[in-house]
Amino acid sequence: MSTDTLLWVIDGKPQYGMDVRFGDENNPTRKGKFDIYMKMEHCISTIYHTSMPDAMFFSGGEAVHFSIDFATYGYAHHSHGCVNVRDRAAVARLFADTRVGDTVVVY
Repeated sequence: MSTDTLLWVIDGKPQYGMDVRFGDENNPTRKGKFDIYMKMEHCISTIYHTSMPDAMFFSGGEAVHFSIDFATYGYAHHSHGCVNVRDRAAVARLFADTRVGDTVVVY
C-alpha cells in the first residue's frame, strides 16, 4: 500500500506529516533504511539542472526536497527518484528539524 506521505517521527511518536511523491518504474526511489548524509538549503541538481530547495540527501543523489513541479502539477508527474514535497513551509520545517545522521525509511 502506498500512502504518498512523509511522516516525521521521534522516539516512535509521529510529530507531523506531509504529502510527497516518489519516482516511477523507470526512476524508482530506493527502498530501505538510510541515514541523512548531507543537507543543502540551496541545491541545484547537477543531473537535471533543477532547483532542489532544502535537500536532505539519504541515498546516492536521492534526497527529500521541495519540488515546484509537484507543487504545480501534483501527482500528474513524478520525481526521478527523490522524495518530492509540495508544501514549501512543511519541508522548511523538516529541514530545520533534521540533522545529518537522522534515519530515513522508505517503504
